Amino acid sequence: MRTKGDQVESVELAIYEPPRFFEAFLRGRDFREPPDITARVCGICPVAYQLSACRAIEDACGADVGHRLRALRRLLYCGEWISSHTLHIYLLHAPDFLGFPDGIAMAAAHRETVERGLALKKAGNLIMETIGGRAIHPVNVRVGGFYRVPEFPELRALADTLRHALDDALETVRWVSGFDFPDLDVPHDLLALRDTDGYPLDRGEPVVSTGLRFPSSEFGEHVAEHQVPHSTALHARLDGRMFLTGPLARYTLNSDRLSPLAVSVAADAGLETSCRNPFRSIVVRAVEVVYAVEEALRIIETYERPDRPFVEVSPRAAVGHGITEAPRGLLYHRYEIDAGGRILSADIVPPTAQNQPAIEHDVARLVGRHAALDDHALVSLCERAIRNYDPCISCSAHFLDLTREHR
Repeated sequence: MRTKGDQVESVELAIYEPPRFFEAFLRGRDFREPPDITARVCGICPVAYQLSACRAIEDACGADVGHRLRALRRLLYCGEWISSHTLHIYLLHAPDFLGFPDGIAMAAAHRETVERGLALKKAGNLIMETIGGRAIHPVNVRVGGFYRVPEFPELRALADTLRHALDDALETVRWVSGFDFPDLDVPHDLLALRDTDGYPLDRGEPVVSTGLRFPSSEFGEHVAEHQVPHSTALHARLDGRMFLTGPLARYTLNSDRLSPLAVSVAADAGLETSCRNPFRSIVVRAVEVVYAVEEALRIIETYERPDRPFVEVSPRAAVGHGITEAPRGLLYHRYEIDAGGRILSADIVPPTAQNQPAIEHDVARLVGRHAALDDHALVSLCERAIRNYDPCISCSAHFLDLTREHR
């Protein structure tokens, strides 16, 4: 951070993580391998990477898995949303609002509250275990569908857990809506998927708050990643402009797609049909948990067991695109394959890269308003601002080293 008098000249969020070369070592691999390989990009949202990869490969190959397998994929995605959002709400973000240094300290003072959050997270994990084979890096997902699909008794048992989870999710919204939220509205363009039916999770078409809409195949024409000198994490621009993806963008562009119950609890929590305060993203996430639990129950109640766990997918020389809504924002995959099914090139654009410029911008605005604070207080404020975006588990934890250059 560089300041001059009371003015903030620049803020740089320097993230250093050794490069892992996922896109590079996907080249030359078989077209069926990306779901298992890319799941290892993240232990918190592996389903997002698996299903984005599947959608891109199936798009390249011209494959359609059908509505029954799509419903199971959506159910699996509901599990990841519940688990990831609940982890963030209870253990990473809520301590900021309640004055605790971390989730462990908060649990000592609010044991029942944290136990409610852990039970809710466990319900999400149970969905991923039932559909995906395990909660961390699921092993049952494949191009074309799944290796096996659940029997009816398995889903009935899952529904019993989710009915209790819905009560916990509703209480979570009531709990977080009572927090004290700093005043901050983001001016950035908002980017999210929008589906013809329901709130976007596993499918949809990219839309922008400006009114722009484009097919997934044109994502690379609008969103461009670039390197910055101060960080190994890439930044991205939307048609040359700063933008935001994630819960605020999803909710603002899709609040009319929520279930009646989710709309009702959002209104009771003080949310209007759009929300641009990143500190209130914790409320939006809680509303999305309510929706995800409801949606999981709906899918289970209308479950039609597929005749086969997967459809055959034959390779062809083509380029495919796949976009889904990871808990922390839009996730894009692009693969070029040859006629034999060998991957020629791969491109993965995660939510964090898209949100990095917006995070720096918001931190700069907050620091400008509170430049008189000492370094300890500024670190706390900046950490809170960064955690609004839940960029990844390492960034959401308490980690920040502040360097202030004052002129």
